Amino acid sequence: MDFTLEVIPLPVTDLDRSRDFYRDKVGFHVDIDQEVMPGMRIVQLTPPGSGCSIALGEAIWDMGGQTPPAPGSYQGLQLCVADIEAAHAELVGRGLEVSEPVRYTPDDGATFMYFKDPDGNGWAVQEYRRRATEPLHRLLADQKRQGQG
Repeated sequence: MDFTLEVIPLPVTDLDRSRDFYRDKVGFHVDIDQEVMPGMRIVQLTPPGSGCSIALGEAIWDMGGQTPPAPGSYQGLQLCVADIEAAHAELVGRGLEVSEPVRYTPDDGATFMYFKDPDGNGWAVQEYRRRATEPLHRLLADQKRQGQG
């Protein structure tokens, strides 16, 4: 049985402001922006090339009887890119306030840059150069064919 992580609910204070930020500044695709049931609006956005989305909505946590986390309380959400310099230029070009890339070691996977959304939820962008030639979806498909997944 596969258990895939495909949606992460993200606590925000203003759905429209957050939708606009993730769409316009970070470049996420808006998959859903609608009232899915009376009184429950959901905005779901997906980063380009990702199999995992974020979901914004005040009532998301009500469905499972969960206590909603405070907006801005999520830290360490992480995106991966094959070329951090190109990603940095794209994000800055969109008007995003993002840190300069920091190379902690020359190893693949050891370069990061950081930004926050309007509520203070913290994101990291990791350079994983290997993804340029080995996209994650291809590696997962190969594992499944080989009986490893």
